[in-house]
Amino acid sequence: MMSITSTAGTPLCPPPVSRGGRRGGRLCAVRAQAAGDGGAADSSEQKSVEIMRKFSEQYARRSSTFFCSDKSVTAVVIKGLADHKDQLGAPLCPCRHYDDKAAEAAQGFWNCPCVPMRERKECHCMLFLTPDNDFAGEDQAISLEEIKEATSKY
Repeated sequence: MMSITSTAGTPLCPPPVSRGGRRGGRLCAVRAQAAGDGGAADSSEQKSVEIMRKFSEQYARRSSTFFCSDKSVTAVVIKGLADHKDQLGAPLCPCRHYDDKAAEAAQGFWNCPCVPMRERKECHCMLFLTPDNDFAGEDQAISLEEIKEATSKY
């Protein structure tokens, strides 16, 4: 069963407990936060994007790879990784189709950096590109503002 949690990960409304075949538990009210009104959901999302941004920059330097020359590609991939990290608990590659995202995230093969990237420096998302790739830029850094600007359209 699912429980609703705060941005800190603490349960706001625990799942009902089954007692003798009957559903137990208590009622719980949760206030929905509209997107874009500067609430906790926005700051939590921004924090996740910042964590993935820092990870991506560090991994690019460590693996001697570069971001795509079109920074909007980099921005969208980082945002997708952050969203999957929030939703699934792992930065599952956002550029692939999965029948069961949760199962794929648990398996780990496509969690960033994925096995093809770690083993052969092959990044399907074009986030980490080797210098000889035609789409590789010269940057191993991207600002949070660049990510926000590029992903605000979606």
